[in-house]
Parts: sequence; C-alpha cells; structure tokens
Amino acid sequence: MKDRLNGKIKAILFDLDGTLLDVDLDKFIPQYLNLLAQSVAHIIPPKKFISKILMASKAVEENNGKHTNDDVYTEVCFPLEGYSRKEIQPFIDKFYEQDFIKLREYTKKKPEARSVVQSVFDKGYDVVIATTPLLPATAIEQRLEWAGVADFPYRLITTIENSHATKSVTHLLYYEQILNKIGYPAKACLMVGDEGKDLVSKRIGIHTFLINSCNTKLGIDIPEPDYRGTLEDLKQLL
Repeated sequence: MKDRLNGKIKAILFDLDGTLLDVDLDKFIPQYLNLLAQSVAHIIPPKKFISKILMASKAVEENNGKHTNDDVYTEVCFPLEGYSRKEIQPFIDKFYEQDFIKLREYTKKKPEARSVVQSVFDKGYDVVIATTPLLPATAIEQRLEWAGVADFPYRLITTIENSHATKSVTHLLYYEQILNKIGYPAKACLMVGDEGKDLVSKRIGIHTFLINSCNTKLGIDIPEPDYRGTLEDLKQLL
C-alpha cells in the first residue's frame, strides 16, 4: 500500500475534529453555543444570541468567495439586539481567553495523532489543517493544543478570518481555495478526515483517506474514499 502513494503526494490536508482530536460534535457544538451565549447573557437573551449565531453560520456555509467568512458572519450577525460587533467583541474575546478551555472536557486526545503528524513532517510533506473555518483562529489553535499538535509549522490553518468559503457537501470552493493558496494540483494532495464534507474533495481530484469517528455519517452521494483506516494506518501508507 505504501508504494501506491510514494512520490505522488506533496501535501497532506488534515481535518481536526474527529480526525486529529476525538470529539463528538453533537455534544460539543451545543455546549459551545451555550457557553458562548453566557458570555453576553447580561445584554443579549441567550436564545436570541444563539439563533443569530446559527443564522450567520449558515450564511458562511453559503459564502461565494467574494468576502472572508468573518466578513460574511459579521454582516449577518450584527448589529445584534442593537449592539455593534465592536461593542460585543470584548465579551467574545474574553470568552475565548478564559472560558473556551472548559469545552476541553468534551474532547479526548488521540495518543497517535502527534506521532502521525510528526511523521508526515519528517517525510517532507506540506501540511494543512483543513478544519471547518467557522471559528476564529484562537478556537482552532486551542483545539490543536488539546490534540497535542499545535507546535508544528503548518503551511496553512483554515480559520474564519483567512477563508473565503467553508466545507460543504454541495460545493468545492473551500478546497479549490486551499489548492490555490498552497500551489499544488489536486492530484498531489491527500485529504484526511472523518466526514462527508472531507471526502467530497475527491470530486476535484484530491486523494481521500477516511478516519472513522462518531461523526462519520456518509450519504449515498459521498464519493468512496481512496483509503480508509486509523491514523496508524495512514502512517504506514505514507
């Protein structure tokens, strides 16, 4: 199996949640939203806040690439109950600085994650953290720390601030933009992930590797992955 990729792949794209970090998104996301809502509960009713956040996130998922995800998010989300983003942002920043860490209890480090990422770098691949860019850089950096893989020189980490699209099972703009940024053709890249929105990258020619997790729910329209297995299997493949 190792020889099948030898010399073909130049860049490895890693999903984060469920791939490098063990996390049940069905539990993590509601806890995240509730905790974030509490950070501004003194001025905005939590239900209204969460509703607007979900609306803004949906708009980001439909981003056509003309603006950053952060700009799209801001346009839809603010003003919020009469408050501008400038007025609310200090409370959001404090949340990420002090309270986001509380969500770590809903995640679990994968012991093999660090050795696999280290091996990929040792073999000379360019590495991208291709995580869904709906959250700010600090939230992604903290989760990389929880996974034990924060200190590597990644070629790119997709965040809400630096991305102009996000993962979707219906369009491929997110992956096209990554390829443009790193300068490799699709056939020279391998996407490693646990969800359908990772595997659809195969539609533009990116090789795919499925890591099964509790988040893996593949529809019949999702392309069959080129490879599947554990992180240790990936290590042997490369």
